[in-house]
Amino acid sequence: MLPWKRLLGPLAAALLTATLAAPSGVAHAAAGPDRGWNDYTCKPSAAHPRPVVLVHGTLGNSVDNWLGLAPYLKGRGYCVYSLDYGVLDGVPLFHGLGPVDKSARELSAFVDRVLAATGAAEADLVGHSQGGMMPRYYLKFLGGAGKVNALVGLAPSNHGTTMFGLTQLLPYFPGAEDLLTEATPALADQIAGSALLTRLNEGGDTVPGVNYTVIATKYDEVVTPYRSQFLNGPNVRNVVLQDLCSADLSEHVAIGLTDRVAFHEVNNALDPARATPTTCASVFE
Repeated sequence: MLPWKRLLGPLAAALLTATLAAPSGVAHAAAGPDRGWNDYTCKPSAAHPRPVVLVHGTLGNSVDNWLGLAPYLKGRGYCVYSLDYGVLDGVPLFHGLGPVDKSARELSAFVDRVLAATGAAEADLVGHSQGGMMPRYYLKFLGGAGKVNALVGLAPSNHGTTMFGLTQLLPYFPGAEDLLTEATPALADQIAGSALLTRLNEGGDTVPGVNYTVIATKYDEVVTPYRSQFLNGPNVRNVVLQDLCSADLSEHVAIGLTDRVAFHEVNNALDPARATPTTCASVFE
């Protein structure tokens, strides 16, 4: 049996259920429609001069993760693009599983492609979960800071996760940590205190010249504790979704897939000069 199959059975089934409980289902990814985004003839407007690159989360893909947000931004005049990264051999549809540093290099190449197609000098990045953390490697170590204006993270795994303490049990199961690293490196990279995260956060969470926004939900059940998602440093805005709308019950999945309160705040972060207050009424906009 392949290592990833052994892992996804006993260890990652719960995570798979939590992070992919999307109403869209995998049929969309199988069909592969772009749903109006990933249009390489799109030319950014004066109002929105930077293309937006959407970066899916662990076990996500370039279609299913963005069936809500991509059309939302496209309808507001942005040129919108999304990529698949971290693809493992023999694992269809469920991506973002490869090593974070390798995925960051894939993001770098994709941003270059988008900038070349649009003629823009910079892009904005919006990522969900790992997709909000992994771009920071690109910004810090791969020269991305000179090509990116803003990074918006929806429930990002910036300082890793304990999965409500479940990762603390790994040392009690001989071989579990080695299997995790071998089978799905991205999951191992996102454990709080991992070598990848230690290197990423050494010397400060941010790099000069990039504007950072973190949008978290206190009901997050995957990246825990939820305040570990926050960044420290200049040009950072950390937002708790329930501070904008106390009635919002979105957890880790919904904040990136369907939550129009969160989407409104993403739009504010991408276009701060035209920002309007984000409230519970934002679901109707």
